[in-house]
Amino acid sequence: MIYSTATVPVNPEGETRLTLEQAWKGLEMKARDARLFLPPGLCTRCDVVEESATHFVREATIAGLGIREIITLEPHSKVTFFQAAGPREGAIINELFEDETGALQLRFYCYLGLRGKQSDGPEEQVEQRQFDSDQGYKAALLSTLKRIRELLAEGKL
Repeated sequence: MIYSTATVPVNPEGETRLTLEQAWKGLEMKARDARLFLPPGLCTRCDVVEESATHFVREATIAGLGIREIITLEPHSKVTFFQAAGPREGAIINELFEDETGALQLRFYCYLGLRGKQSDGPEEQVEQRQFDSDQGYKAALLSTLKRIRELLAEGKL
């Protein structure tokens, strides 16, 4: 199994300050359409295909792989992506919270397996190293916050 976590401050020194509401709106936009947040061409399709009071279902093609996710929103707090179909199974969570000093933080954590692959086998070990690397989910969190700031500056948030 793959477990990874990363936490970054939402408002580091020198960056445009985001409110909880703005950061949340950005995370919700990302959940509904990953194309707005991923590098150009990485996500070629991202459609909400079902919606209810408790969740929505997103089908996407990311890095050439088809995925289906059941996504739940805990307003102003958590977005959980349950991997229903695709190469991974498990859950990915993006969480906004205030630390002990009152500073707004964005945390990523996941607990995943690779469908059809040996648990803790070589493929999962490669993914684990990628998730935990400098180019892993910490970089993705920083990129997400950068994109939220861009959308705010463009008046689209």
